[in-house]
Amino acid sequence: MIEFLRFPLKLTFALIAVLMIGFYLNLEMPRWAMMSASIVAGGTAFFAGGDPYSGALKYRSILRITGTFIGCVAALTIIITAVRAPLIMLLLCCIWTGICVWLSSLIKVENSYALSLAGYTAMIMVMTADASGSSGLMLAPQFAVERCSEIVLGILCAILADIIFLPRSIKEMIDDEVDSLLVAHYRLLRLCITYGDKKKEEVYKAWSTLIRSTMGLSTMYSQLMMESSRWQKANCRLQILNTLSLTMLTQAVETFLIQDSYPKYIPLRYYYLLVEKDVKTVSDVHKRIKVMRRMGRASKNGEIAMLLNNWVSTATEYLLLIKGIKNNSRITMIEESILKREEVVMRAHSAETHYAMINGLRTFVSTTLASLFWFYTGWTSGSACMVMLAVITALAMRVHNPLMMAKDFLYGMTVAVPLGALYFIYVLPNTQQSKMLLCIVIGLLGFMGGIFVQRRQLGTLGALIGTINVLVLDNPMQFEFNVFLNNVLGQVIGCFVAMMVILLVRDKSKVRTGRKLLNHFMYTAISSITNNQAHSRQNHLPVLYQHLLILLNLFPGDIDKYHIALTIIVGHYRLRNSDIPVNAEILAFHRHLQYTAHHVISAYRDDKRSYYFQRLLEDLEVYQKKLLQYEAPLGVIELVKILADILNKYYDTFVHI
Repeated sequence: MIEFLRFPLKLTFALIAVLMIGFYLNLEMPRWAMMSASIVAGGTAFFAGGDPYSGALKYRSILRITGTFIGCVAALTIIITAVRAPLIMLLLCCIWTGICVWLSSLIKVENSYALSLAGYTAMIMVMTADASGSSGLMLAPQFAVERCSEIVLGILCAILADIIFLPRSIKEMIDDEVDSLLVAHYRLLRLCITYGDKKKEEVYKAWSTLIRSTMGLSTMYSQLMMESSRWQKANCRLQILNTLSLTMLTQAVETFLIQDSYPKYIPLRYYYLLVEKDVKTVSDVHKRIKVMRRMGRASKNGEIAMLLNNWVSTATEYLLLIKGIKNNSRITMIEESILKREEVVMRAHSAETHYAMINGLRTFVSTTLASLFWFYTGWTSGSACMVMLAVITALAMRVHNPLMMAKDFLYGMTVAVPLGALYFIYVLPNTQQSKMLLCIVIGLLGFMGGIFVQRRQLGTLGALIGTINVLVLDNPMQFEFNVFLNNVLGQVIGCFVAMMVILLVRDKSKVRTGRKLLNHFMYTAISSITNNQAHSRQNHLPVLYQHLLILLNLFPGDIDKYHIALTIIVGHYRLRNSDIPVNAEILAFHRHLQYTAHHVISAYRDDKRSYYFQRLLEDLEVYQKKLLQYEAPLGVIELVKILADILNKYYDTFVHI
């Protein structure tokens, strides 16, 4: 019960503190500070489904401050550039918003909030200044300073409330997650070895769940560092632990694919003895690893010994790091050797370029049409409508279900109409003579909003933010009903128009993005065919699995695409560690293969892509002959053949949209 009430109390304290400090400092619009506290704390709690973690709250605060400052600078630049041409000024603002949404769709989802905020902050500033006439445009720098200072005040109050009412650390959750990940890895290995034909879908389900858990771990340790610098040693271990988890995942899937393609390599009865017992805890996994290590050394089958020893070696390193993560102890010499491996983790380049372009154009076109309509009609609710249109089209595009987020805003803003009217017409006018009564009624709004927000009720976050926005908490308070009516109508109509934009302007980039992701897998595998030591030290697994996670979200039931991606990932992993002959001719042919593969992924037309893909298949055939000529290991030749076969089998998937 206490845990359930902790976040509502935090939100209540933050809102009251913002209001009192704002009035004490004679801030002109303390509602901006209150909205910032509600958005930062409430938004984080809504996504967490409860009291937000301290690191997540601070991270979102940094993003909001960064986005606000960038947006204010952009707004001032636009106003200074086109102050004598209001229509051009609005169009420049729409272009800036569209560019910000486009760029936000190309970066990580967790960082996209800052760019989206920068886009619609500029629009809010320009609309606020333009609505005030020529005097407002002259006071634009003052508006920018006030908005930035009030938003920083709201964020500081939200963080202060989190500290006072005991911040929630993510460390305990990370400790449980690293344990459950290891248990899940062993169960996946067990399933891959004993799967049978009827359990193939169960295997795919298990590894897709494990991929999501592993990629989620990277978000957790970034939040852990935001909590306190004292977790630095644990964070260093978690970064390499994430790579070890992806490596174990690849090694387990490797046994599955080898059985599926070459069952003669693995005697199932022998292998089943190694993993016949299920596990429930990390100590159980530790015991099984000891048994597997002894039996793996005694195995006479080279392929079995290699697969077994690789997985056991990685799992042993994983076990070693778990203890240090939980205790946050000094890094030992053995751990130091693991942490300082000469590997360069490659960064992911977005494959959603077409999707990002659609998002940017959708925001630009919708806000431009709304600006022209508002400019020529002088509609009194037009500014609020445009702001909501920009906010929703900017934020909704980076969530898994944009339409659901638009509905959440629409339902919330609809609820804000009667709730805001009750406060604006009756409650707030009767509390003007007492600050205590004002704190009680605002605190009651925050407390009830906090209860519903952490339960993730549809529309609750929008209702809380929308109500605070329409109350127009200025200093001094002015109860002008026409201003209130314009705000609530603009909010509701803006949300409805934004939902219509999302419904009517369909995103048809799903197939294109899937094809581009698969071609990125192909290019990475081709790039791993090299004897260059610098390339062999490049770790592409985090990038590949991040792309695979996008593929899972785009095509949740397409087993063929998962099979292609997994086969290529395993092929890349093995080729990266293979002993390829070193000579000038082979090295030159490696460059030729990479050159052809690069043309495949950079081609915009199907005919050009088909031409270079066909050339790539022919080059792989020639490359296999060269490997035979220079007596390359049989395993390397087979890996290249598997890669060529998978590319040839799914030719249409790689080439056509």
